Amino acid sequence: MSRRAEFISYSPRSILNKSKRPDSWFWARYSAYPYVGCQHGCSFCYCRERKYAPYDDPEDFAYVIKVKTNAPELLRRALGRQPVDLVFTGDYQPAERKFGLSRRMLEVCCDLGFPVFVLERSPLVLRDLDVLQSIQAKAPSVVAFSVIAAPCSSAEPAVRQFERLAPPAARRFKAMERIAQAGILTGTCAMPLLPGITDNPLDLETLVRWTADHGGRFVLAGSLTLADVQREYFLAQLQKQQPQLLSHYHALYPPGSYAPATEAGRRLARTVRELCQRHGLSDRIPRPVIPGDRRECSRRLAEWLANRCYDLELEAAPPSQVWAYRKAAWAVEDLEPGVDRVYQAMGRRGLEQVPGIGPRLAGEVERWLQLADPPARL
Repeated sequence: MSRRAEFISYSPRSILNKSKRPDSWFWARYSAYPYVGCQHGCSFCYCRERKYAPYDDPEDFAYVIKVKTNAPELLRRALGRQPVDLVFTGDYQPAERKFGLSRRMLEVCCDLGFPVFVLERSPLVLRDLDVLQSIQAKAPSVVAFSVIAAPCSSAEPAVRQFERLAPPAARRFKAMERIAQAGILTGTCAMPLLPGITDNPLDLETLVRWTADHGGRFVLAGSLTLADVQREYFLAQLQKQQPQLLSHYHALYPPGSYAPATEAGRRLARTVRELCQRHGLSDRIPRPVIPGDRRECSRRLAEWLANRCYDLELEAAPPSQVWAYRKAAWAVEDLEPGVDRVYQAMGRRGLEQVPGIGPRLAGEVERWLQLADPPARL
């Protein structure tokens, strides 16, 4: 007999997670989610790790769904005290049809003028397209779709074995097309790509092409991560579904490792970048511009520095060089007043005095600031 989902309603004391500065993948500074656990139950999901999932049995992650009934009210109260920035939110697992919390949380973001980043595996997100368009009218937002194997690719049958209740990829791409037609930035998050299953160049090109053909503007790629409970759970599922790959995974993920070797990750990222360039897409998401933001110049420069950091990582540059750009991005992000004001007041000498920006990087920052039209956005 198949197991049925159990819903446990509760009222947490807080809902909003805040970072000192936004991440450089999705550019979200805040995150808020209405549910714990996910009925989609993808066996590769990192959310089964102990730090994310309060379950003794990893199987419960897909069947015991904890519902934060007061999530919209908590979010309204929390965002009302924060500066406007991107909120990572939305969860369109089957439970959303019953409880409707994701829509209400989007309505809060809309009311308060906060842009959103929604990462989804379900076309159910189209139910709330009206709210997403209202948010987009106030602040640029993103709706991305989690897809690791395109329809008709050689990898799709194997991936379906691991995705459980997630809707087929073809339906996600149709939803992507609708989102793009509505004028909202969209694309694919190919995370996590499964070694030996979804990472061959032909299947990756099919994934990129499907994204381009359905209005997507980017494809982000990332490797599978395995830790503690999730590691044991996924390898057990791999033993059932693709036993011939088990020795390959044990070699890629020796005890104590979280991800494959750095060079393997670089090769994968470089392949995705080349495929994106071939099809007119990006392998990065542009940072949304907050209307009326007096620190827009600093945000855009921090984005440029973070992207340079990523470029250098793909080029296998010395760690010290990568670290220099990362520190500079953080310094610009934290700088008060904005970097443009510092430069106007003190010129290059002022830039050199910013902690994390030495003379060489000050020269690069100065050249960036002097551009009549800084790097184009998607």
